Amino acid sequence: MLIHGMAAHHDLWGDELLSALEARFDIVAYDHRGIGRGDRADEPFTVADLADDAAAVIESVGWTDAHVAGMSLGGMVTQELAIRHPDVVRSIALGCTWAGGPEGVISETSRRMVEAIATRDVEHGLRTSFEANFSRRYATEVPGAREIYRRRALSVKVPVPVVLMQWAAAQAHDTTASLGAVDVPALIMHGTADAGIPVENALRLSELLPAAQLELFEGVGHLLWWEDPERTAALLIAQSGG
Repeated sequence: MLIHGMAAHHDLWGDELLSALEARFDIVAYDHRGIGRGDRADEPFTVADLADDAAAVIESVGWTDAHVAGMSLGGMVTQELAIRHPDVVRSIALGCTWAGGPEGVISETSRRMVEAIATRDVEHGLRTSFEANFSRRYATEVPGAREIYRRRALSVKVPVPVVLMQWAAAQAHDTTASLGAVDVPALIMHGTADAGIPVENALRLSELLPAAQLELFEGVGHLLWWEDPERTAALLIAQSGG
């Protein structure tokens, strides 16, 4: 099961990653509440609420358990899922995310992105999000990267009020006291050029999950699976025993 991040949706996983994973696994990539065709989100929610949603998705598709990979906010949801619903989790992969708490670090880049989205100026929000999510190398070396991101980002409706509630939930997230109880295989992936959730958060996660495998993507930005789908897929397949 793939759990996406803040202001994202199922179409942002990309064909390259999905094609590689679909060769080995049945895949579920769903949208958070309030996104696309997901249930409405009229009231504030927590990351724990989103984890309960994820458990409900696993049950609704008829699975008893799943390998779970979450990116950014999805990584926070994956942590809570493993803590709150351990019986439905076979393994976890945490990408470009954090455990929260007093030692967690969220950059001003993330705050600027949320502020840009809050203006409801679509083009301003997209430009700021692109700059926050990708490394400078990727942005300059990949032909048409901005337009590809723009087209895919706009393919599913993501309401601004939902993004702001996601941001509030992410800021309140704190699993630092609970991750030590997680006893399923864990993979931590993080780009060293992540401008939104700095890489020191991955190092902190590896301390809280001492048996976890830590994989750093040198020079890669926040959307690591987009910049390096081949390595991301290989790590997910190996980590889940596929």
